[in-house]
Amino acid sequence: MTLRGHTLADAPAITEQCTDPEMLRWTTVPRGYTLDQAVARVEQTCKDWADPFGARQWAIEIDRDGAPAYGGSIDLRPGATPTTSSLGFGLHPEARGQGVMARAVRLVAAHAFSAEPWGRPVTRLHWRAVVGNWGSRRVAWATGFTFHGTLPESHVDSNDPEGPALDTWQASLGRGDAMSPRHPWLTAPVLELDGIRLRPWRVDDIDAIENRENDPVHWMPAHAVLRRETFEGWRRRRFELMSEGASVEWCVADTATDRALGGMVVFSRWGPIGDTAELGYQLFPSARGRGAAKTGARLAIRHALTPLSEGGLGLRRMVGETAADNAASNRVLESNGFVAFGREHRVDELAGGGWGDGLHWELLPDTEHGRPSVVPG
Repeated sequence: MTLRGHTLADAPAITEQCTDPEMLRWTTVPRGYTLDQAVARVEQTCKDWADPFGARQWAIEIDRDGAPAYGGSIDLRPGATPTTSSLGFGLHPEARGQGVMARAVRLVAAHAFSAEPWGRPVTRLHWRAVVGNWGSRRVAWATGFTFHGTLPESHVDSNDPEGPALDTWQASLGRGDAMSPRHPWLTAPVLELDGIRLRPWRVDDIDAIENRENDPVHWMPAHAVLRRETFEGWRRRRFELMSEGASVEWCVADTATDRALGGMVVFSRWGPIGDTAELGYQLFPSARGRGAAKTGARLAIRHALTPLSEGGLGLRRMVGETAADNAASNRVLESNGFVAFGREHRVDELAGGGWGDGLHWELLPDTEHGRPSVVPG
């Protein structure tokens, strides 16, 4: 990895980068970017280096056909104080998907923490990206940034400057922090059994979502229920939770049609999954009564209990919570080896008034020979 100053020879590649659809989608790069603007940008980076309080910007050099070439840019911008800085970066399309930016970030962060870009060593770097920019978020995750949440309406939409502002993810890296992932970035593997498939959620799954107004409201937290009007945000949040190592989220689908039947999740309420996690599930009304939840749960449990070395989550124990009067949900857990170990009285507020009880469940598998024997293959 080589970081260097920009030169006028970089201008054509900068122009290519700044007219790339992904750059236009996620950044504030001017529309209709020209070669003259790229030349002016190179000249400005040189002036900034000469300014004691200017931004510090490097070109990222990559190998292209055996010769060094421009691959992108990364910069430090002065923060609110001389000891803080914001980090910005972007790659030419030919440099993406190779781990280039993570290596560049580590180099720049190490420089910021050890040198004195603005008279004093930097103690904290700040990063932000428009919600949905998963490539940028993955770089921040890979380099050890701590995610602090989402800031609503904090970024001008370059495609609609007069319209609503976009939300942004926020994260930071402190001096002394390890520049490596703080937790796994979990994914949902495709699993199949007896006509049921667990797979990642897709945008077009919204078409399969059914009205569930007849379901008792105390059976599931309102924010977790799948609804068409909230599906976009619901789905995005599920991918965020997986990027935080806190859950694995599947769509339950029919193997013959691949149509969504509901959802299945293994999750932690308190942060990244450790050796214990909770099982959750929901089905659309038309999918019930065919064993889809039971089979989907079996697949999810098998993945959760499979050792880390074999691609699973390596859980020691699983838990679940149900409303005591949700007989169908209780049967799903019982059929997969869960045992009710506690009853919580008057915990679920009922729609018609009064309170219902909740049940607490656990699964303690026999892991002799390193494989869960409680869940049949």
